[in-house]
Amino acid sequence: MKLTKKQRRTRIKNRIRKIVSGTDKQPRLSVFRSNKEIYAQLIDDVTGSTLAACSSSEKEISKSKSNKIETAALVGKKLAEKAVTKGIKQVSFDRSGYLYHGRVKSLADGAREGGLKF
Repeated sequence: MKLTKKQRRTRIKNRIRKIVSGTDKQPRLSVFRSNKEIYAQLIDDVTGSTLAACSSSEKEISKSKSNKIETAALVGKKLAEKAVTKGIKQVSFDRSGYLYHGRVKSLADGAREGGLKF
């Protein structure tokens, strides 16, 4: 029986999460992509806490009249700024089962441009 798109993504996500985990020194950069918005957060899996988060629904980012890919790059840069102020430079990238192109790739490139390494 064929898997639905959601089931397929969940399988891929679980496969990734077996390998990728975050600590306080190197948190996990988790991405969630909805139809309209994109969300990213830095997670310490040891304590189960979110260290920094950013989304395209924040006022500064939503004011910019740009397409979804450019908005994702802005989210990545903003998250990188928040991380650098907290002393985080190295992260593990968790694409959450999404293909690494389009908005997810743009967010990753924006985070790299902002000073994060992964």
